[in-house]
Amino acid sequence: MEKKSNIYVAGHRGLVGSAILRKLHTDGYTNLLTRTSSELDLRSQQEVNDFFKKELPEVVFLAAAKVGGILANATYPGDFLYDNLMIQSNVIDAARRYGVQKLLFLGSTCIYPKLAPQPLKESYLLTGELEPTNEPYALAKIAGIKLCAAYNKQYGTNFMSVMPTNLYGPNDNFDLQTSHVLPALMRKIHKAKVQEEPTVTILGTGSPLREFLHIDDLAAACVYLMSRYEAEDLGEFVNIGTGLEITIKALAEKLCEVVGYEGELVFDTTKPDGTPRKLTDVSKLASLGWRYGIDFEDGLRDTYAWYVKNEVGK
Repeated sequence: MEKKSNIYVAGHRGLVGSAILRKLHTDGYTNLLTRTSSELDLRSQQEVNDFFKKELPEVVFLAAAKVGGILANATYPGDFLYDNLMIQSNVIDAARRYGVQKLLFLGSTCIYPKLAPQPLKESYLLTGELEPTNEPYALAKIAGIKLCAAYNKQYGTNFMSVMPTNLYGPNDNFDLQTSHVLPALMRKIHKAKVQEEPTVTILGTGSPLREFLHIDDLAAACVYLMSRYEAEDLGEFVNIGTGLEITIKALAEKLCEVVGYEGELVFDTTKPDGTPRKLTDVSKLASLGWRYGIDFEDGLRDTYAWYVKNEVGK
């Protein structure tokens, strides 16, 4: 991947794609292609093929996806499976047809079995049943991994796959109905501070352990891997994470410090906790020479500053 390579970032307005675009700009890549969903419907094979035929990208970061939390997955399972299958299949196949030199497909650690041993090694893929609450999304991402690997084997393409852990940072989704745990807690605690509420209720016991990676670290890892390695160096895919974990209770306490909320945290233990632990094994990533760089508390402060500036009052 050269500084003047014709690089297409699919999904450049989302949390992941926008961070990758920022990183590419910062690192001096000058020939960047983007399209909004209204300009290019990635679910349409014809539109995708026409775009690739005209623009002939040399490098592709495939960060476009239909994403959401448990409620969204439960409400729209068909959309989550169909849309993601179509988006990734169309882009990956067009990349093959029109001679893309290198592609990076971004998935999620939800691909792993619900009861997989911890920490999650890449070899645990397809060794057990998936978590039912996000099965459609996970199935699509697994299909994407396998399609990249199959094309590499059959056509000699150079298509890489990475599976990031839980992400957070600027441009995250803070909608309480569809967001993930960190932005949801940040919003709840901010609201409690502003409205001077004495308590914040958190669902569950607060004991589950979670791993979090700042979105700018993910972007740095993606550009690092694409600029230094080939698909064969990574195997089918590689985890991207920190290898560190924190309880939901400790996360909420850190967020109180960052937000400046001095009230009490109340845990509603009648509500389910979800998966007790979900930690990635990042030893393969470490062997490739990459490690996260953003301290968690610094990342939380950065994210909160972005939230106050961009989301409060909407």
